[in-house]
Amino acid sequence: MRLWSRSLLFWILRASGFFYASPSNFNYWYNFGVLAFYFLVSQVITGIVLAMFYNPNVSLAFATIVNINNEIYFGWWIRYLHANGASWFFFVVYIHIFKGIYYGSFAFPRQLLWISGVIIWFLMIATAFLGYVLPWGQMSFWGAMVITSLLGAIPLLGPDILFLLWGGYSIDDVTLHRFYSLHFTLPFAILAVAILHMFFLHEFGSSNPLGLSSRLDNVPFLPYYGLKDMYSIVLVWVVFLYIIFMFPDWLGHSDNYNIANALVTPSHIVPEWYFLPLYAVLRSVTDKLLGIFLIACFVVALLILPFVLKNTLIRSGTFRPLFSFFFWFFVVDCLLLGWIGSLPVISPYLEIGQFLTVSYFSLVFVLFPLNNVFEKLIYDVYVWRGDNILKFNDGFRFSINKSTSYLFDKLVLKYSR
Repeated sequence: MRLWSRSLLFWILRASGFFYASPSNFNYWYNFGVLAFYFLVSQVITGIVLAMFYNPNVSLAFATIVNINNEIYFGWWIRYLHANGASWFFFVVYIHIFKGIYYGSFAFPRQLLWISGVIIWFLMIATAFLGYVLPWGQMSFWGAMVITSLLGAIPLLGPDILFLLWGGYSIDDVTLHRFYSLHFTLPFAILAVAILHMFFLHEFGSSNPLGLSSRLDNVPFLPYYGLKDMYSIVLVWVVFLYIIFMFPDWLGHSDNYNIANALVTPSHIVPEWYFLPLYAVLRSVTDKLLGIFLIACFVVALLILPFVLKNTLIRSGTFRPLFSFFFWFFVVDCLLLGWIGSLPVISPYLEIGQFLTVSYFSLVFVLFPLNNVFEKLIYDVYVWRGDNILKFNDGFRFSINKSTSYLFDKLVLKYSR
């Protein structure tokens, strides 16, 4: 046993997380982190294969996609794996983010874990946008035109940044080459940050559905959660392949099957579904600079969540009814922002988008912090911190230890009404 513990294979497996001590009460919501890494690896592999046949030239890019679909052996399958895999990657990451908010995974001591995860999400958005331009269809071209032109509104540096990104005064061959180069490079940056993300996970430990310290009740990652994750991967893979074989263009846009034409503007420019909440926030104002500022605040709001919601007595939303209500309001708000982003900029959709934008920032910066203050006030009223006495309205008293007092918070709220 001692020789095994000193072997190189043991330390490789240990560094890879095979012997990682995991809380014993994980549920299936915790499988989405592994699913996200699985789709990241899948995107990198399929992207490398597609890069072997793609030609980043405005005259040949669209024809290259047609050639991959029709002439390359299993090229259609690799392309649809990559195109639909991006949507599934965002889908599991969004669920992973919502799970982290609900169970308080961002709280101390996991601030760096949360921040690295938000950085991964931001890099995913940049990478997906660059990749959306590469097919050089109508929606690709005009989506790039609309989004990149926003950078020109930045004071002083905006025109220079736009010129550097375009490689000239309009979107052309140089722009496509630069987008292709960045799209190929950024996934490896995502992979590096993902490895850092897993390092922080092993360093600070995983959260759990109860939101409590689980150092005394852990199980090895293998075989318990390894088999559980494999079951989730197989299940998702079956559904994923079914969509690819039966509805491969379900998440695409019909305008993108027409080659890019700078002289014909689509009647309604709509990005991919995973951009729609950000797109709705951008369209809620008429000023370009203010729109860029709101998008930056949208991302920063998630980035600073551990510092806005610090000093949380109970982390899991399971035992926080008011926070749970605000959380589901937050989820519905994000879903409605996505719905509004897919609709034309006309009344009443414009006003609804503005209301939902205000609601998003109000929840993060006002209602969530106020809920923390309220919960702390309730805790101070019903728990006597001086002598650690828990008092019920019927006169019973129980002496409890400070380290276990958090377990009784829901009981206190229930019997102290």
